[in-house]
Amino acid sequence: MRSLWKLTLVEAKLFMREPFAAFFTLAFPLMMLFIFGSIYGNDPTPFFDGRGSVDVSVPRYTAMIIASVGMLSIAINMSVHREKGVLRRYRATPLRPQTILAATVLVNLAMTLLGTLLLIIAAKVIYDLRFDGNPLAVLIGFVLASLSFFSLGFVIAGLAPTARVAQVVGMVIFYPMLFLSGAGLPSEMLPEAIRSFSKFLPLTHVVTLLEGLWFGSSLGDHLMEVAVLGGMMVVGVVVATRTFRWE
Repeated sequence: MRSLWKLTLVEAKLFMREPFAAFFTLAFPLMMLFIFGSIYGNDPTPFFDGRGSVDVSVPRYTAMIIASVGMLSIAINMSVHREKGVLRRYRATPLRPQTILAATVLVNLAMTLLGTLLLIIAAKVIYDLRFDGNPLAVLIGFVLASLSFFSLGFVIAGLAPTARVAQVVGMVIFYPMLFLSGAGLPSEMLPEAIRSFSKFLPLTHVVTLLEGLWFGSSLGDHLMEVAVLGGMMVVGVVVATRTFRWE
């Protein structure tokens, strides 16, 4: 346990030294909030079923944070660690692979949570954010969605031959999902054909789950989303375990 916490601290320092990961996790969602919040405000509108623009944006931007950490931060950082020989050095220590992966998951989960908390605090203080859900249910949905996308990040890192390839693959998957799932742009603005197609995207299920829980529905109302994300996590863990490489 002591080695886990020491490694977690090291990974946290490495995360904060990587401007790309820190920007998309901590700064970019706030930038989106302030830009669109200053344009549309947070007055209730029929366009969002009587809710404000910021009210619906916060759970959607949370989904964006989760996806960016999983498909960009984890995929790229793990590939960089392998390319620079960090994982090879870890292998020469008494550390077990499970400890290394656990530390990586803990750090990225903590940073994802920090980015979400900063987003919520800013939205509450500046735009009087409304919340109608159960905090525990939202937290469970948040953790499930995070672990699902983290597993995808490990899969990309394991299959990509280099960090550059991991970055390209992560971006190719991330950005279309960002704009088609409702996490980056309101899904209400998309044509019906695009909205139907977006139901096959994993990030759409994160948006649907978090937004539903945020506005008061229960986990039982989102069994499909829970099943999809849970299945994605299990498959991702199995594939990542088989494709993990030290060097």
